[in-house]
Amino acid sequence: MYQLLKPLLFKFDPEKVHYFVTRNLKRFNRLPGGAAISKTIWDLNDDRLKKNVFGLEFKNPVGLAAGFDKNAELIAEMGALGFGFVEIGTVTPLPQPGNPKPRMFRLPADEALINRMGFNNLGVDVAASRIATYRKGLKPGEKALVIGGNIGKNKVTPNEDAVSDYIKCFDRLFDVVDYFVVNVSSPNTPGLRELQGKEPLMHILNTLQQRNSKNSISRPVLLKIAPDLANEQLNDIADIVKQTGIAGIIATNTTINRNGLNSPYREETGGLSGRPLTNRSTEVIAYLHKISGGAFPIIGVGGIHSPADAIEKLQAGASLIQLYTGFIYEGPGLIRKINKEILNRN
Repeated sequence: MYQLLKPLLFKFDPEKVHYFVTRNLKRFNRLPGGAAISKTIWDLNDDRLKKNVFGLEFKNPVGLAAGFDKNAELIAEMGALGFGFVEIGTVTPLPQPGNPKPRMFRLPADEALINRMGFNNLGVDVAASRIATYRKGLKPGEKALVIGGNIGKNKVTPNEDAVSDYIKCFDRLFDVVDYFVVNVSSPNTPGLRELQGKEPLMHILNTLQQRNSKNSISRPVLLKIAPDLANEQLNDIADIVKQTGIAGIIATNTTINRNGLNSPYREETGGLSGRPLTNRSTEVIAYLHKISGGAFPIIGVGGIHSPADAIEKLQAGASLIQLYTGFIYEGPGLIRKINKEILNRN
């Protein structure tokens, strides 16, 4: 059904289509029996798909990457479509509008997107409140989806004060999310990627780890990295994971590389995601897994458009995977297809 609608949807501005589709998805799921219909069509419930990673149980290894549900509006709806976990955000301490529009571009010939959204979000307080509401609304015996909180800094916060923004988001979300992701790798906030340097990154991660305990509970902290890092920088990343004791890595964010693109929008600034990222993100996963000896979990994301792409990420060393652009191009059926292929290979 989605593939029949896609040509029509792709005629309109991608950001407007996103809000149109998600708004109507929420409406459908509020109808009597709507969520049950979604689950019947899309969700694949099988105990063999369950995964235990960094101390959390995931109902299946296919998650929704950050950026799609920035403001924690769609957790239940994404669960009904079959996702095993949802990562909300990136959220910042204060609301911010993001970059001027247009700021998202489809590249159909390349099966890709370019975005320069700029961490547009309603602020961490709104996200925390919505996650709490989702949890309170669960029926007796209904298990919550695993929820990740992807956190960043406000655009106006200088890099030397960035740690304070990460602390604010961390403290506000601690009681409602299951794991955290520190985002220092988006190309759409000026200067943010400079925080991927070893010294500033160690400072942020160590500070969060020092706060990572409340009533004898700690949350897994992961780091999301760019695909544009050289092997020497990836060596540093592996060393940082070891020294700070964080739970793992998400590989990878969007790229600023534009090699081999054919679409008219290829020169737009922003982060490129989708099919052109498939091989590079897998290379980063495989490299980190090899040099670390599999010492920490990796969530693989980038260019997953088919079950074969997903399996390749898992075989390279990813414990879990996430979708974004592939979900937009292939529709919700991709989640079920990936999970079926995982079962077929068990």
